[in-house]
Amino acid sequence: MSVDETLANVEALFARTEDLRAKLEQTDDPDAANGILEQLTELLKEVEAEIRKARQQAESGAGA
Repeated sequence: MSVDETLANVEALFARTEDLRAKLEQTDDPDAANGILEQLTELLKEVEAEIRKARQQAESGAGA
């Protein structure tokens, strides 16, 4: 996977976080909010892993 593909994955993950954030703002149910926060936590871990992967690819020249 190239750096560009990895960054595209990061952008898609960020879009998903934005969707979840919007859902969180719209809910008044504490249980639903907790579930959304758990989803956001997992999604942000994926974002972090993808960013780390892109950085490693860029440093190794894999995306050139």
